[in-house]
Amino acid sequence: MAKAVETKNNRENEDNMIDLDALTVKDLKSYAAEKNIDLPSKARKKDIIKLIKENEGTESETPSANSDADHEEYDDEKELIEAFEELEYEEELEDGEDFEDVFIDEDESDVEDNKAVSIKDSSINSLDECIKAVKALPGVGEATLNKLIKAGFNSLEAIAYTPPKIIQEDSGLGEKSTAKLIKASMDKLGIGFKSGEEIWEHRKNIARVTTNNKEFDDLLGGGIETGSVTEFFGEFRTGKTQIMHQLCVNVQLPKEQGGLEGNALYIDTEGTFRPERIIQMAEALDLDYKKILKNIIFGRAYNSDHQILLVKDSANLIKEKNIKLIIVDSLIGHFRSEYVGRGTLASRQQLINQHIHDLLRLCDIHSDLAVVVTNQVSSKPDVFYGNPTTHTGGHVVAHGTTIRIFLRKGKGEQRIAKVVDAPNLPESEAVFTITEGGIGEP
Repeated sequence: MAKAVETKNNRENEDNMIDLDALTVKDLKSYAAEKNIDLPSKARKKDIIKLIKENEGTESETPSANSDADHEEYDDEKELIEAFEELEYEEELEDGEDFEDVFIDEDESDVEDNKAVSIKDSSINSLDECIKAVKALPGVGEATLNKLIKAGFNSLEAIAYTPPKIIQEDSGLGEKSTAKLIKASMDKLGIGFKSGEEIWEHRKNIARVTTNNKEFDDLLGGGIETGSVTEFFGEFRTGKTQIMHQLCVNVQLPKEQGGLEGNALYIDTEGTFRPERIIQMAEALDLDYKKILKNIIFGRAYNSDHQILLVKDSANLIKEKNIKLIIVDSLIGHFRSEYVGRGTLASRQQLINQHIHDLLRLCDIHSDLAVVVTNQVSSKPDVFYGNPTTHTGGHVVAHGTTIRIFLRKGKGEQRIAKVVDAPNLPESEAVFTITEGGIGEP
């Protein structure tokens, strides 16, 4: 009889027992609070369950089913990778729920008002505001946030505009969490179709950087435009690097004088950056050359991989250092020297294509950023009539850059710039000079 009563009590206890594994972190915390169980401030789900079981005396000395699962050996390598990705995603969600507990406690009316206005319309200018917007995405805890920032994805635009595969490779996040982050970022930004009128209003307000030559500026539609990749290519001594130096000075000018009131980031692949020229150009404009030099962020690329890495790292500097101009001088020099022969052509072109799209993506993310690159040329031995000089990089570079300018030598210090390809500019030419004070009128 006593044995029957004991069996009945055990069954009743089993029926009343809560399935802790099925509860969320938030529910587990509430349950622990009801039972007066003290929890660490950043306890994870498995730790909370363990503390609850120890407090209720339900912890079994024999290994549980979950413990067996934790130590289960995976024979299939693909299954092992998927298991780790799933575990990583669950931990990200737990971290995200901890943040949501704090975020939801804010003024509810403010949150509701913000839902009616897209984040794209409300100006998120500072780096802190961009990071705060990323942190507010569902499932983003401290660990995930640090991974994203370290990989250069420190804004909603950076996440929304970047292909999932690149985010996964650069940040180490799993496939599911990356897809959710991209979807949430697109929803926040309101990415979708727009009317031609909206695009026109945006185009009318595009900022430009002057070249110090009116004819040259008119050729470019008012100067080097932001939101685009502009390419200058030509033979040696045609003024490519001189123009890059001049733009580093001019971008710091007030907007009414043709500048962007921002700083420049100069990636030098050929070792041709000279502070002496910056000083001469700054003094010609009656500017403090020390301040001008201080506002130029310089990076020397020693090989093609380093060059690609510097461009990726620049994503974290644009907001922090108020970068309005990125220069790569030159785009293809390292690739030409490292990938020799037809056997490496496909690999080289693929890398250059990805590199150019990294630059284009920066323009998409930061609409007030101008990207300018220089390119080398080569001669066609089979051309007997006409100009045998052509740009390097093939169709990949030709299709990748937005505006292409061909430079050639003129009389004395004169140089001639010609628009070769542009979506909105006619094919025409302009004459400029290179003097001690920089780019000037002929």
